[in-house]
Amino acid sequence: MTTDSAAPETMPSEVPDVSGMKIAHRVMLRDLDRTTGVAMAIADGEVPATRRRTRALVGYLTLMVESIHHHHRAEDHILWPVIERRAGTHIDLAPLTEDHAALEPKLGGLAAAVRQYAADPSRRTAAVIAARLVDIRAMLTEHIAEEERDTFPVIERYLSVGDWQDVEAQIRKTARLTFELPRIAAAVTPTELARLKEQAGPVIEILLLLVKPRYRRMEKAIWG
Repeated sequence: MTTDSAAPETMPSEVPDVSGMKIAHRVMLRDLDRTTGVAMAIADGEVPATRRRTRALVGYLTLMVESIHHHHRAEDHILWPVIERRAGTHIDLAPLTEDHAALEPKLGGLAAAVRQYAADPSRRTAAVIAARLVDIRAMLTEHIAEEERDTFPVIERYLSVGDWQDVEAQIRKTARLTFELPRIAAAVTPTELARLKEQAGPVIEILLLLVKPRYRRMEKAIWG
């Protein structure tokens, strides 16, 4: 790795706003908590595995796994190269990339358990899902803490605001916004949501109005 000659040696007057990435991490862990809770409740017989709940939960978990895959691919292929180009030897991203690789088979195991549950929505298969969710949640909690500790200061020091905005724009292009937008909107404060809308532009607000009702129906089917 080499340091870009244009990389600033001191903190610029304006730094990238990493709040969107913090929110993405928070939403990810929130979803893992919520889905673990309902899977455990089904496994314990506290919540009935109705056809409607089963269909919605299978759909939600499938989208959630896809979302986590997307988040890590975006970091590996979009964000990390920019950090390496700007910060050079000031950071070693290999441990974080290795975490992503270690998470892949765990996410694959969860996806397989979800498919099994779709075919056999029993308490036993719900328990398998819950166990896999707990495992992923534990690993992601540690990974996210390390990632925010190690990369956020580097992003704020070496990336320009333009660099960061370009990274976020590229990530949005490949995201499933019909799932991501209402999922994020359900987990943020009004102030955070207003800031995200400001950053992303008016199209995001229109799309959110269109997709929110379907997402709310899916949530209601799962969590009541």
